[in-house]
Amino acid sequence: MPVSFDLVVWALDRGATPADVRAAHELCREGEHAEGEVDRRIGAFYAELTAQYPDKEAVADSPWTDAPLHVAPDHVLMCLSESCADAVLEAIERLAGENDLMLLDLQDGTVYPPPSRVV
Repeated sequence: MPVSFDLVVWALDRGATPADVRAAHELCREGEHAEGEVDRRIGAFYAELTAQYPDKEAVADSPWTDAPLHVAPDHVLMCLSESCADAVLEAIERLAGENDLMLLDLQDGTVYPPPSRVV
């Protein structure tokens, strides 16, 4: 299996903190998931990202090591190839910011809030 690193974007309430993001992710790992429709921010992020980098199947030049991406009502999990282009990471960061999503780096637990939330 190819080496990957994982990022997750989360659609949480405006007052959410990095600790809230980590807690939401832990609940997800434990099998507790949000119910209902996909948050419009998650839907927009996924549509825009996969328009640039399709996820229907993992192909040789795909940035994804696991496809399709895991999409839930409040988050998208992305397993990226260790060798994915910087442009993919930049697109993820940009789209997360444009869609007011919190970005969680699962390698070290760092949470990157969208620029509109940075004080």
